[in-house]
Amino acid sequence: MTTGQRLMRAVRVFEFGGPEVLKLQSDVAVPTPKDFQVLIKVHACGVNPVETYIRSGTYSRKPPLPYTPGSDVAGVIEAVGDNVSAFKKGDRVFTTSTISGGYAEYALAANHTVYKLPEKLDFKQGAAIGIPYFTAYRALIHSARVKPGETVLVHGASGGVGIATCQIARAYGLKVLGTAGTEEGQKIVLQNGAHEVFNHREINYIDKIKVVGSRGTIEINPRDTMAKESSIVGVAVFSSTKEEFQQFAAALQAGMEVGWLKPVIGPQYPLEKVAQAHENIIDGSGATGKMILVLC
Repeated sequence: MTTGQRLMRAVRVFEFGGPEVLKLQSDVAVPTPKDFQVLIKVHACGVNPVETYIRSGTYSRKPPLPYTPGSDVAGVIEAVGDNVSAFKKGDRVFTTSTISGGYAEYALAANHTVYKLPEKLDFKQGAAIGIPYFTAYRALIHSARVKPGETVLVHGASGGVGIATCQIARAYGLKVLGTAGTEEGQKIVLQNGAHEVFNHREINYIDKIKVVGSRGTIEINPRDTMAKESSIVGVAVFSSTKEEFQQFAAALQAGMEVGWLKPVIGPQYPLEKVAQAHENIIDGSGATGKMILVLC
């Protein structure tokens, strides 16, 4: 290690496996931004289920080992590389992706994946925007092409993506039905855009709903989709092009300014408890807001 090299704390994964492979180290070199890159002092980082799939080695995309998980950070610009004009040191920002990983005190990101964070949102809320809101927007507006007056059912609506979907759908004039598994979760869903909420732990709860979604494997007879000309569409936010990300960002930043985009923060963990966070996001009793890691 070069003398005088700045060091930071960061979570490192040296092998794929369970939550125990998440190792917090205090001697990780702080990265230096290159062309079109920025270095962010991380105040908070969102925890997303996809990060547990990647860590376990079961996801289609496997990063080279070792790596630091995390894409959705919020913080302050620490330094900028060459050819970066949109940001300067001290700017409050959030990201939709990182180069070096977000479970760390500093994160490197390409400047086109970084966005200004309005003063009305704190860093915890900023860390809850990335995957949840960009996924929800892509699903509703880009893929499903929803129209005002239509009805949308949001299964598991009390988590990060679910709350984002409810807020966006309500802002765009849809009738919003949501489900949650706890009384607290149902309350949060109603407070964030749903017209009606249902308990998906109740037996036969789907009998109360005209539109039916799924929380697991289902068997479908394609013939049943024909009469209503139904569509089944998969969504992967990182299939979005650079231009689409910019479009989504413009719409979501308008939501921040107007006030309908307001992330709800759920469980908060320090970096030392990252393994517990990964356990709870998959095996927890019910989501109530967005899970985040807090660094500052």
